[in-house]
Amino acid sequence: MSTVKITSFKRGHVLLVGAGPGDPDLLTIKALRCIENSDVVVYDRLVSKEIIGLIPEGVEMVYVGKAKGKHSVPQSETNKLLIELASRGKRICRLKGGDSFVFGRGGEEMLELHREGISVEVVPGITAASGCTSYAGIPLTHRGLSQGATFVTAHAEKELSINWKALASLNHTLVFYMGLSKVGQIAQSLSQHGLSTSTPVAIIENGCTPQQRVFTADLHSIEATIQGEGVKSPALVVVGEVVTLADELNWFISQAETQLEKLSA
Repeated sequence: MSTVKITSFKRGHVLLVGAGPGDPDLLTIKALRCIENSDVVVYDRLVSKEIIGLIPEGVEMVYVGKAKGKHSVPQSETNKLLIELASRGKRICRLKGGDSFVFGRGGEEMLELHREGISVEVVPGITAASGCTSYAGIPLTHRGLSQGATFVTAHAEKELSINWKALASLNHTLVFYMGLSKVGQIAQSLSQHGLSTSTPVAIIENGCTPQQRVFTADLHSIEATIQGEGVKSPALVVVGEVVTLADELNWFISQAETQLEKLSA
């Protein structure tokens, strides 16, 4: 039985809106309407500048982004902010990169708001695992290569608590969110628990944006690859045989590739 008591809702309203992985054209129609008709937009670091540019003039904007190694707004403060704004009768668009319910702490925020009697609506967005792999030409599932996909967060306050043996035994594409700084640990842990060191790996940097870069290697060499290429977050780590299809299925031409083509012409 739920321990959360939902009382009569207050006047304010919060919309947990998934902004998708970066390309503004991937916003849902409902998400765009929420952005355009809100009093306040409270947004994260992973919401692209192109999507921020869609916020109408006059709408209050509040940044509550989090970045590794930099000053960030604690989740507790974000919760308090949403409650305060809603209690003042504001219609709030809580804009998050990807999808609010996929490693976006949307559930945590919704629980806190409901405890205060504030109504909440969820507007799903395309999560990074789906959007970024699609723009990299990597299908999450493919007959004969992968029977499923497993999403894992590599972010932890102290140490990763992951059943590596279970992950290594799956015939799945493994997608690690927030895993760039832990690529070495991911590769070592998977190989120690049975996954071949020759298993293909892709790193998708700034997926679904003009700055997208995709690097492929294997578990043995992926850490050296990202160090040599100077890969920076946000970046997604994809492990599995489907990565071998990236070259053949690649369709998205990034800004960097366009500039390279012009230089070589």
